[in-house]
Amino acid sequence: MATACIYPFLLSLSFTFFMFCSASTEADTLLSFKAFIDDPKNSLSSWSNTSGVHHCNWTGIICIPTPSLYVSSINLQSLNLSGEISSSICDLPYLSQLNLADNLFNQPIPLHLSECSSLETLNLSNNLIWGTIPDQISQFDALKVLDLSKNHVEGKIPETIGSLVHLQVLNLGSNLLSGSVPLVFGNFTELVVLDLSQNAYLVSEIPTDIGKLEKLELLFLQRSGFLGEIPASFVGLQNLTNLDLSQNNLTGKLPQTLGFSLKKLVSFDISENKLFGSFPRSICDGKGLKFLSLHTNLFSGSIPNSISECLNLEIFQVQNNGFSGDFPSGLWSLPKLMLLRAENNRFSGELPDSISKAAQLEQVQIDNNSFTGKIPQGLGLVNSLYRFSASLNGLSGEIPPNFCDSPVMSIINLSHNTLSGQIPELKKCRKLVSLSLADNSLTGQIPPSLAELPVLTYLDLSDNRLSGSIPQGLQNLKLALFNVSFNQLSGTVPLSLISGLPASFLEGNPGLCGPGLPNSCSDEQAKHHSSGLTTLTCALISIAFAIGTVIVAAGVFVFHRYSKRKSQIGVWRSVFFYPLRLTEHDLIMGMDEKSALGSGGPFGRVYNISLPSGELVAVKKLVNFGSQSSKALKAEVKTLAKIRHKNIVKVLGFCHSDESIFLIYEFLQKGSLGDLISRPDFQLQWSLRLRIAIGVAQGLAYLHNDYVPHLLHRNLKSKNILLDSDYEPKLTDFSLDRLVGEAPFQSTMASEFAHSCYNAPEHGYSKKATEQMDVYSFGVVLLELITGQQAEDIESLDSLDIVKWVRRKVNITNGALQVLDPKISNSSQKEMLGALEIAMRCTAVMPEKRPSMFEVVRTLQSLNSRTCLPNLELSTSEDQSLPV
Repeated sequence: MATACIYPFLLSLSFTFFMFCSASTEADTLLSFKAFIDDPKNSLSSWSNTSGVHHCNWTGIICIPTPSLYVSSINLQSLNLSGEISSSICDLPYLSQLNLADNLFNQPIPLHLSECSSLETLNLSNNLIWGTIPDQISQFDALKVLDLSKNHVEGKIPETIGSLVHLQVLNLGSNLLSGSVPLVFGNFTELVVLDLSQNAYLVSEIPTDIGKLEKLELLFLQRSGFLGEIPASFVGLQNLTNLDLSQNNLTGKLPQTLGFSLKKLVSFDISENKLFGSFPRSICDGKGLKFLSLHTNLFSGSIPNSISECLNLEIFQVQNNGFSGDFPSGLWSLPKLMLLRAENNRFSGELPDSISKAAQLEQVQIDNNSFTGKIPQGLGLVNSLYRFSASLNGLSGEIPPNFCDSPVMSIINLSHNTLSGQIPELKKCRKLVSLSLADNSLTGQIPPSLAELPVLTYLDLSDNRLSGSIPQGLQNLKLALFNVSFNQLSGTVPLSLISGLPASFLEGNPGLCGPGLPNSCSDEQAKHHSSGLTTLTCALISIAFAIGTVIVAAGVFVFHRYSKRKSQIGVWRSVFFYPLRLTEHDLIMGMDEKSALGSGGPFGRVYNISLPSGELVAVKKLVNFGSQSSKALKAEVKTLAKIRHKNIVKVLGFCHSDESIFLIYEFLQKGSLGDLISRPDFQLQWSLRLRIAIGVAQGLAYLHNDYVPHLLHRNLKSKNILLDSDYEPKLTDFSLDRLVGEAPFQSTMASEFAHSCYNAPEHGYSKKATEQMDVYSFGVVLLELITGQQAEDIESLDSLDIVKWVRRKVNITNGALQVLDPKISNSSQKEMLGALEIAMRCTAVMPEKRPSMFEVVRTLQSLNSRTCLPNLELSTSEDQSLPV
């Protein structure tokens, strides 16, 4: 009996001892793992045998009973950890999930973690993981989730990755992967999520075998180097809910069968490619589509009325295409629609009253189309609408009295239409910031109720037939723009509107009077007293006239001396995008040799002018320009002025007459990069040079890719890169072809820059400007930063241009080191050589061999992170598009 009782006791004791040893072993394993980790915030303070806390309750640890407690998951995300990811963690036999995302681990992909036999999830995203994906990646054969996104992983995707047949999630997005993508994705029969997005170096067609992934739900391939056509095999992705192919180089027609097959689509984005053909019919067969973006492609034809079957549609973007025909009337009344953008197409038709049914509509942008008819009454019933922009159309009739009844309405742009009648009283839209009704046929008075809108900042009523006086209450608003030019207004202008805004915004109204205006408001008083003129008064007038004649005769010399300046003043028109207290007279008189900056470029000199407020601005007087109409010129300058990027100089406004154009820019204290490099004492440290290069690349990438319409610089050189007080670079003199006209621009470039070393080799035989030409020019600027030499300093470059000089040097032994600026410390050589490689690629003779500016930014940023510089974002647009 005693023997029978002792066996259970011994068994229980053994089990307890086993559990204790097991717990002790796992705790020791975790502590061993921790020993290799740098933990500056002491986030793992609970990881200690002396804390009295069981290891299953340590930070980030999850245990499961099997049958005792074993560590199954480690989640150390966002703890600012660094150091080494040790393989000791693989001593945990039941570890299935390891999440080290959003930390600072700086090492190659830790292949030794493949020893973790139970590991199913490995998340190393948003660290500093670098190097290539090795062929041995196949050793992670049990993985279901592999996330290496937002690192510095580079090189080709190896074919051996196809061995990970259990994968359900594969995320390699936001890296530096390059080359073509192998045809191995068909092996991932369990895959639900595939992300290869934002890999600028990829140059590949989309693998056709992706179409075999019947379980795939999320496919993200945006902002990579994919080219060619969208595979027809995509019709096999019957469970796909999100498809993003935007911002690639895709061409060809969109497979029309996609609409029939992808019936579970919720989000479909193929914007910013070169796709053409017709709208994807039957795209709404599944009824669940919420996000549809086809913008900035080459699509044409009409949009079928079947789009109105997308009852769940929230976002609809087809802007910047060639669509035409009547706009689907049913689209206006979709109950969940929030954003509708269709600008820059050729749509026609009328806006239906049924728009009132779009109860959640927030933004409508249909500018630059051929819409006709009246503005519907139903528009004013959409209480969620805060932006309605329909400029450059053929809208007619009167503005309905309720068009601004939405309590959140902020921006209204109905300019450049044929609207008639009076402007209705506006009292309900108390959040209205911008109202543009310019270039219509509106009559009647300016509504006094405008003065009651507390946040109204931009008001453009120019080029209409408005009459009466300017409401005195408007002077109480903080108007940054108030333009009523070319109407039939009369009476006294409120004093603050005269002193705080350009006089050109009031011109074309002979009846207006006030201080500083042609009519000083004293004429009427003079008429009342004209009948009382006495003989003595007449005599005095005669004497004054004689004296005046003498003064005029004496002033002939002065007149001839300043005739050139006076002839420039003529009939002026001005547009200011920021509140500048500046007149055309200030510009003319301020531009002299003392204020001139440099010797001037091919399109005119730049002057530094001090405003009456003490603020400095840079003014460029354009020469050699064509004969664009005032309206066209204004539209082109507005296109440039809407750019908001920290590496592009702001266009503050412009003035023009038949003889002159003056562009007004922000003033930058440090001058141009070209002037800085030309100084004998130029010794800028490498970290600042790299920061300048990244900034210039970011500005160009924004012009090429992010800003709509896409722009080219066409005159990039170091003298057109200005530096602020912190050496932040800003591009200037960009896209002047849009202002002066293509023919004068080509003529000037041909005569002034025929042999400029900033010009790409194809510039001599190709009439078409390309992004690759800008990339070449950037490469030359980058060489200047690397070598410390001026690109056009022939004497110091053995009578060669800088590209040829560098290429001859690097072709000899250790020649690459000889071109680096000797004034920079040797500790920066590795980074400088990396930048030199980029510059050589940018200045490749064959245009197709040059990288895109997006690729250049990513590569420079990878150098930047290794030199511990502040991280600079690729696209830093302030997203403050001008509302006029």
